[in-house]
Amino acid sequence: MFEEQRVVNTLSDKINDLLTKFEELKAQNESLRNEIVSVKAQSEAKDAQIAKLQEELRAKDLESEDIFEKIEAVLGR
Repeated sequence: MFEEQRVVNTLSDKINDLLTKFEELKAQNESLRNEIVSVKAQSEAKDAQIAKLQEELRAKDLESEDIFEKIEAVLGR
């Protein structure tokens, strides 16, 4: 009888420990999900910024080519 009660108590303690750990992991999981959402939003913003800078670079390249062509025309090439 005492042995059975000890086993039941031990199992009850282990179940409580597992439930506590489960709740901690659920909270951690939610926190990580929120962090992922935030990082994805930051990534999308950076992608948009990179695309804008690439477009500006293309425009500057075209402008440079135009300037070089005018210089060559002035120099008579």
